Amino acid sequence: MTQTAARTDWTRDEIAALFDLPFNDLMFEAQSIHRANHPRNEVQLSTLLSIKTGGCPEDCGYCSQSTEAESGLKATKLMDVQAVLQSAAQAKDHGSGRFCMGAAWRNPKERDMPKLIEMVKGVRQMGMETCMTLGMLSSTQAKQLADAGLDYYNHNIDTSPENYANVITTRTFEDRIETLENVRSAGINVCCGGIVGMGETRSDRIGFLHALGTMPHPESVPINALVPVAGTVLGDMLKDTPLAKIDEVEFVRTVAVARIVMPQSMVRLSAGRESMSEACQALCFMAGANSIFTGDKLLTAANAGDDKDSALLSKLGLMPMMAQPHGHLEAAE
Repeated sequence: MTQTAARTDWTRDEIAALFDLPFNDLMFEAQSIHRANHPRNEVQLSTLLSIKTGGCPEDCGYCSQSTEAESGLKATKLMDVQAVLQSAAQAKDHGSGRFCMGAAWRNPKERDMPKLIEMVKGVRQMGMETCMTLGMLSSTQAKQLADAGLDYYNHNIDTSPENYANVITTRTFEDRIETLENVRSAGINVCCGGIVGMGETRSDRIGFLHALGTMPHPESVPINALVPVAGTVLGDMLKDTPLAKIDEVEFVRTVAVARIVMPQSMVRLSAGRESMSEACQALCFMAGANSIFTGDKLLTAANAGDDKDSALLSKLGLMPMMAQPHGHLEAAE
């Protein structure tokens, strides 16, 4: 397998030209690049657990866990380490190779770090890849998690730099980039993507992929389709409008362009998959998606479920990818 050289000098015009390709040509290009860089019929299965739900002071317009949302979601405390490890063991039994832990925080407090470190160590001992998403991280916190063995840290940019302030006002796009830099400098692999279907334009989707494609490419790129939740700013704004659900062909185009722009990254179908047709998901795999979240829930949103996913992968002749929990970056000096 001859890997495609990863470029970080993409222009917006080049990315726009990819979106404009005839659909069959775009799919052929994306699948060709996928086959040159990844096992052609393997999909990474990941499980996401909310280890601390609700009560987040951020005002992300899509999120039911924000204190600004009127979603009726009850805030919880950080889970006990043993309960998290039990969930991880169940996820492994269902075929997951990566276990992701998410906490609804602006940033973790120092008092929370010992528990988080024990969670990482415990999941790693099971032979699974570990991932966390805890909000913004200082360089010291990133180093602590790296020393514990954390494989990936998720911190999405969500949308284009130009559209960002329309979605979130409590932190800036630059704040997101600073956390990503802290994570990468500590030697942790970066998981970074965003959400489409938030009423953004194609120009915003181009800007979103341009931002990802011109930084050091994230090792993992989740592409979420908005799940409009009642009581959230975007959920209420987009309810019963044509913008409430992104066109499936446009979603597949977004996945295909992500694969071409970031040839060596894992591209994950994340939130919103439970409402996608099997045909749409099959096209996404053809377009180069090679990772999904399994289970019945993603943090607080519904997900397709293990049995349904297993049946779909079997129908498509796709196999679960083996976990690789020791692929750390070299930490910056």
